[in-house]
Amino acid sequence: MTNEKPYRPNVGIALFNADGRVLIGHRFKGDGPEIILPGLDWQMPQGGVDEGENLRDAAMRELWEETSVKSATYLGETDWLTYEFPPYDGPQTHRLAKFRGQRQKWFALRFTGKDDEIDPLTPRNGQPAEFDAWRWERLDRVAEIVVPFRREVYRAVAGQFATFAN
Repeated sequence: MTNEKPYRPNVGIALFNADGRVLIGHRFKGDGPEIILPGLDWQMPQGGVDEGENLRDAAMRELWEETSVKSATYLGETDWLTYEFPPYDGPQTHRLAKFRGQRQKWFALRFTGKDDEIDPLTPRNGQPAEFDAWRWERLDRVAEIVVPFRREVYRAVAGQFATFAN
């Protein structure tokens, strides 16, 4: 059976600090088909692209909405990557239920601020908090602590952005 649903346009952000580690957030709840699993509840910031929105602008907006970070400079980006959501038996009225998964362009950014700028708990732009904690992590380790349906994308991002992790 083929899935006729479209992919949701999305951006992901690998925010690198001066030591070459990336910012990850601890998701404290699932969001429809975007489930979390015990011990696999960390991820890098990501989010949907608004109609007609420039992708780099979307990455900066999502980074700010999810972490409060504005102090970041552009390093590079991936081609489009996709992942499928796991089967979802919840309400089909959920905003993500109409999608089969996400089509993402990932952006590598260098954090130019100080750690006290990072605040994942305060809602911004009317968006609820997605993370209840954050930390810096080695890029090559992140794929092992995300939900399995995202792992191949995270491995691809790690391979393409490895040069920024050094």
